[in-house]
Amino acid sequence: MNRTILVVDDDQKTRNLLKTYLEKHQYEVRVAHDGVSFLAEFERFKDELSLVILDVMLPDTDGFTLCQTVRRQSPVPIIMLTASADDTDRIVGLELGADDYIAKPYNPRELLARIKAIHRRMQLGGPGVAVRFLRFAGFSMDLLERQLTDAAGALVVLTSMDFNLLRFFAEHAGETLDRGRLMEQTRGRDLGPLDRSLDVQISRLRQRLNDDGKQPLLIKTVRGSGYVFSADVAASDA
Repeated sequence: MNRTILVVDDDQKTRNLLKTYLEKHQYEVRVAHDGVSFLAEFERFKDELSLVILDVMLPDTDGFTLCQTVRRQSPVPIIMLTASADDTDRIVGLELGADDYIAKPYNPRELLARIKAIHRRMQLGGPGVAVRFLRFAGFSMDLLERQLTDAAGALVVLTSMDFNLLRFFAEHAGETLDRGRLMEQTRGRDLGPLDRSLDVQISRLRQRLNDDGKQPLLIKTVRGSGYVFSADVAASDA
């Protein structure tokens, strides 16, 4: 698969350090310093990109706006960088279609680990396949249009958070996922000791998937551990 990453950050020192670090790990890195230069680079190289890294705070726009622009054109994975300690930035980024986020200041090794994890998930479709669709149990997820259709081709209405949760399940099919990890991926925050919002969301998602019985077949509860997505998932670009 391609290993070309486009980074936008208005701090020249940060851009240069990140470019140098990632190139040492055999990535090809293109950089931009603001929204205008980012969009120019994106239009020029979008078919070659394997990942985009967006800084939230930019001099002429913000990373959220760029995230929306990218998502309308491409399913390329997006990592958001935010200097804000407020969870709101992280949640908004995930809702807009970002695949992951990391808070500044960050350890480059952690960012590299996130990049590698995303690339591993992209390879679900096999070498050379740009994953756009995930299919399971008669359902089809369009990662570019962010839509889910059933076996009859009918649209299944999902909130943005529900779509993100289902995508995370499908990309980690067969893995037991603890509630804390699921909470972080869908809401960008830790799970409180009395917080049942994730369980409510999973119950709602089961209903959307007609998986609402006492013994669900798709999203199974692993007592004391979390949940597992038990469907066979196939990935393709068409």
